[in-house]
Amino acid sequence: MSRTKIVVTDYVEPDLEWERERLAGRDVDFEAYQLKFAPLPDLIEHVKNADMIIVNMALMPRQVIERLEKCRLILRHGVGYDNVDVVAATEKAIQVGYMADYCVEEVAEHAILLILACWRKILLCRRILEESSRTGMWDFKDAYPIFSLRGKTLGIIGCGRIGSRVLKKMAGFEINMLVCDPYLSESTQRSLGIKTMDLKTVLGDADIVTLHVPLNEETRHMIGQKELRMMKETAYLINTARAQIVDTQALTQALREGWIAGAGIDVYDKEPPPPNLELFRSEGATLTPHLAWYSEEAGWSIREKIMQDIERFLDGRPPRFLINKELLERMGEQRGAVEDRRLGAKERRSGVDRRSSEVADRRTGFLGRRASDRTR
Repeated sequence: MSRTKIVVTDYVEPDLEWERERLAGRDVDFEAYQLKFAPLPDLIEHVKNADMIIVNMALMPRQVIERLEKCRLILRHGVGYDNVDVVAATEKAIQVGYMADYCVEEVAEHAILLILACWRKILLCRRILEESSRTGMWDFKDAYPIFSLRGKTLGIIGCGRIGSRVLKKMAGFEINMLVCDPYLSESTQRSLGIKTMDLKTVLGDADIVTLHVPLNEETRHMIGQKELRMMKETAYLINTARAQIVDTQALTQALREGWIAGAGIDVYDKEPPPPNLELFRSEGATLTPHLAWYSEEAGWSIREKIMQDIERFLDGRPPRFLINKELLERMGEQRGAVEDRRLGAKERRSGVDRRSSEVADRRTGFLGRRASDRTR
């Protein structure tokens, strides 16, 4: 029996010795590379004969996936999966999994950090402190006005795992909450104590808007010029999700021309962002280096979760969070068809001597009907 080949395209951990130790004694060839910025031909060469691929930030577009010879699972090291062409993988019957329950608390906490930093003008306060230290006199006029957060309105766009944690954590600030998420069920809305609203209402009424949606064709540039102009001139936009959810050029213009008061950003179109990024020069921009995911606890948690999915893969089970679930239905239909063919052949064999094995023939037919029933 051939060994299972698992390839890691790129990773943020110092090393993967813990993973190697956990897989010791299994029939696994575990290979790890740093191919985040590798040309696609190099990436293809390393992954083309893998049974399972674990990918962090390396791109897995169609041209890579179509060259995979025997891959059965692509596992994304993270919450988002916009760097993997799920459609192409599904066409090749390759399962795609991700870490949906990873760094939920960390990203929620970081979003709240940016909310507070923007609202209390923390970066400006540091400059005021340094200038006042030089002159020997307090001068707060550049900071005015700063308003109390109590009684203001927070708009949450996307209220899944992370958005709902922001909702619950921010409740202690005694603020109003508006939520836009057309995919929340009525029961989930009731359990959260909310009623979802349309995007226009949330953008227009909120003093702070925080984004917690996945990046896909529906959400790409969902916040552009038109949406930014819907917001109050005193409002702030927070993005700890994906950069491409916001039109960065429109956001830069909005900050430059005062359509909104400011923005807290942790994600960028190109990462790391180039030194000439205009947001660096914007006083209204509070920027962090795509670190919302990080804590020591989260760093170990994702390694354990990935190992769980590796064990599931080796046991012939799907990952904990499978994106292209339609493959499971397809696999079920294929198993049913195989069972039907196997039982059909058995029926034909038993028919050769039907007179001497009437009981066995009836038993075979009964199983055949049950196998057919399972595929409906």
